[in-house]
Amino acid sequence: MDIIRSINRIPVRLTDERWVHIIENHDDLAGYYDEVLGIIEAPDYVIKGYEGALIALKKKEGDKFLAVVYKELGESDGFVITAYFTSKIKLEREVIVWQRQA
Repeated sequence: MDIIRSINRIPVRLTDERWVHIIENHDDLAGYYDEVLGIIEAPDYVIKGYEGALIALKKKEGDKFLAVVYKELGESDGFVITAYFTSKIKLEREVIVWQRQA
């Protein structure tokens, strides 16, 4: 299990069980473990997800993003839910919680 800090400085854990779940359902992410962790610490955007979840986004080629869905449970705990590549996110339709400043 690895723990990284979100942009809110909350420790977010990525357990072995969650990583196996992610790569079983999204096999295209198999070589992206370190990048998934890094996106939580240094995303391009964080948008609001469902039921209090946050989605950290890193822009890839074209209109594609690597998205990492996680939840912050308080000031001292959070966890990764899933991760995936997507081109379906339209930032103008999302609630942007945080954005990297150029």
